[in-house]
Amino acid sequence: MIEKRNEAAAAAAMRVAQDMVAAALTAPKGCGVDNVDALIISGEEKDVLASHMRDIARETGEDFYERDAGNVDNSHCVVIIAAMDNPIQLTNCGYCGFPDCAANRQAGASCAFNVTDAGIAIGSAVSVAADRRMDNRVLFSAGKAALRMNLFPEGTRVCYGIPLSTSSKSVFFDRGAGDVSF
Repeated sequence: MIEKRNEAAAAAAMRVAQDMVAAALTAPKGCGVDNVDALIISGEEKDVLASHMRDIARETGEDFYERDAGNVDNSHCVVIIAAMDNPIQLTNCGYCGFPDCAANRQAGASCAFNVTDAGIAIGSAVSVAADRRMDNRVLFSAGKAALRMNLFPEGTRVCYGIPLSTSSKSVFFDRGAGDVSF
């Protein structure tokens, strides 16, 4: 059997993505409460993600969504990591800026522990990609588009995407604000 480089690279990206999801899900969580979710998008769903990113670029006038959509186009897959908005009900916490979780809910704010847990999970995931020498970049824009796709439970407000690429030159490098050419 002969496996050509493009097929081998795509398969490697998917294996790394799977390991990234495992790293995100096993990352430490505040008070041991798991409010982190993760998934992998590839194929047609990845194209839908990029399309939503381009829609957001048109709606907001923010060029970086278009640039990042090009990065997604040039990637094998995208790992999506989200924090479900579910305060962990610590008394006298206040990390969110409100005196308690009830006030947080009333204000429509996010639990600081949930957001922090997502950040730790993302760090764990990208460390796997780095250890495996897989080009990647954490994209707020891809997370915003993933939320539009309703990939996570209602109320999930914090989400980031991490596309993976195996090109000869990283598609995530030399990214000027308006640079969308690759």
